Amino acid sequence: MNSAAKTLIVLAAGAVLATPILAQQRRGGGERLPEQCRAEIVELCGSDRAQMRTCLRAKAADLSEGCRTALRERMGGREGAAGRRGGGGAQTAAPAPQTMAYGSDALQGLDLWVPEGARPAPLVLFVHGGGWKRGSKSNAIGRAMPGHMLAQGYAFASIDYRLVPAATVEQQAADVAAALAYLLKRADDLGIDRSRVVLTGHSAGAHLVALVGTDERYLRAVGLSFADVDGVMPNDGAAYDVPKQMAQAGPMMGGTYKEAFGTDPARQQALSPTFHAAAPNAPAFLLIHVQREDGVAQNKALAEALRRAGTAVEVGSFPGEGLQGHMEINRKLGEPDYPATPVMDAWLKKVLG
Repeated sequence: MNSAAKTLIVLAAGAVLATPILAQQRRGGGERLPEQCRAEIVELCGSDRAQMRTCLRAKAADLSEGCRTALRERMGGREGAAGRRGGGGAQTAAPAPQTMAYGSDALQGLDLWVPEGARPAPLVLFVHGGGWKRGSKSNAIGRAMPGHMLAQGYAFASIDYRLVPAATVEQQAADVAAALAYLLKRADDLGIDRSRVVLTGHSAGAHLVALVGTDERYLRAVGLSFADVDGVMPNDGAAYDVPKQMAQAGPMMGGTYKEAFGTDPARQQALSPTFHAAAPNAPAFLLIHVQREDGVAQNKALAEALRRAGTAVEVGSFPGEGLQGHMEINRKLGEPDYPATPVMDAWLKKVLG
């Protein structure tokens, strides 16, 4: 049995939570699932608890990565989940973030953590995944990242953005640029060094930051340029060449890609970072990925295109296969003993000083 199948079995075991999914609290005092995750489960499986076990067992893979993570954590408790992950080494707990709106839509919001002490602090802005149609700043980010970024002396922002189908992918990239512009405009008041900025994101978020880092139109629309971004770190994306990815997508992801990118080849190319990688680009890239066949190929092609343009690019390839690996590189990044963490740290230090 491959690792992806094993992961689905583990996730299906989350069906034991079917009864308390809609309840106020788990037995033993655990926290309830995030509201967005509960709404996602109801949308996928309905509210009939008798049917929910069977539905989750069959359709767990259709939930967002953040919701799947929340299910696992509620199933075993936070302490148990940490034990299954092997401890992760010493981690720095992050205080509650500042939450603010960068636009008028309910999803145009962000959480911001700024380290205490010497300011201004370099900014690392994170964009969540979720197939362009789900996910949130609150539940699609690794638990270790905010505290780890603060410990390194960086300000850290996690953003929401408008979701497909209510919004287009073009609008999502525009939201990434708008969130950055909002923070940089208020940099002095927030304690941010607007001259030192990195964009990062996981999965669909990796695609969006790579797009903003190669197609300058999104930054220019909000009064910024590539000069305002020091580096881009896409995390385990697999849609940098959208037409190629859609041509080989299986039935489960094929519908997701079609909903996000449509059927017009010209639009698909316009939303492909690899097609925009001819100069100019953001100054530096770190492409990190696990061992998913499509992800490996897409990262390699984007790296080659960036290098041909003269853009500084590094690639980090890490253990992990299938859905499980894809989730782990997001959940564990920032844990001191996770292999990608020191690679990220060294690159950030090089780029941000």
